Amino acid sequence: MRRLSLLAASCLVLAATTIVPSGPFCPSGVGVAHAQSAGKGPSGLPLPRFVSLKATRVNLRIGPGRDYAVAWLYTRPGVPMEVIQEYDNWRRVRDAEGTEGWVYQSLLSGERTATVAPWKAASGKDEFTSMHREARANARVVARLEPGVVVKVKACDGEWCEASAEGMDGYVAQSQIWGAYPGEAFR
Repeated sequence: MRRLSLLAASCLVLAATTIVPSGPFCPSGVGVAHAQSAGKGPSGLPLPRFVSLKATRVNLRIGPGRDYAVAWLYTRPGVPMEVIQEYDNWRRVRDAEGTEGWVYQSLLSGERTATVAPWKAASGKDEFTSMHREARANARVVARLEPGVVVKVKACDGEWCEASAEGMDGYVAQSQIWGAYPGEAFR
């Protein structure tokens, strides 16, 4: 059984001290999207939805355009993001820690990834999430995942997600990841 760790320092680099949410920095006609209200955005894709970062360097801006200040710099591809709003070619996204901002759509991928139990990271305890050989709680554990580890998600059935991390393949309880909605099923 392997133990996978988070390399948090390589994931995010603070580029500014504050993030200004929607409001005076958003062009007229751009409203606040709520994750609870599922619908379709101007792109025809569902809102909200999960995606991942495609590029090695991705600027998270305070507004939908290159003229807006950079609030964060992500330096790791594959980080899961939740798209909560669309404006032209810009996507308002939220990360697992709740940080929101705007990213140019070509820097995002439809490949599904997830962060393992990010809410456990703040506890300071060694609360690992088990990756099982099969999609059941009593199946053999193939890896213990540290909170914050990013996994590639191949499919979910509403209770379990087939995932891989650092060459390990298995199943993780859907309730233990941020990157798939409760009860969401996809292949």
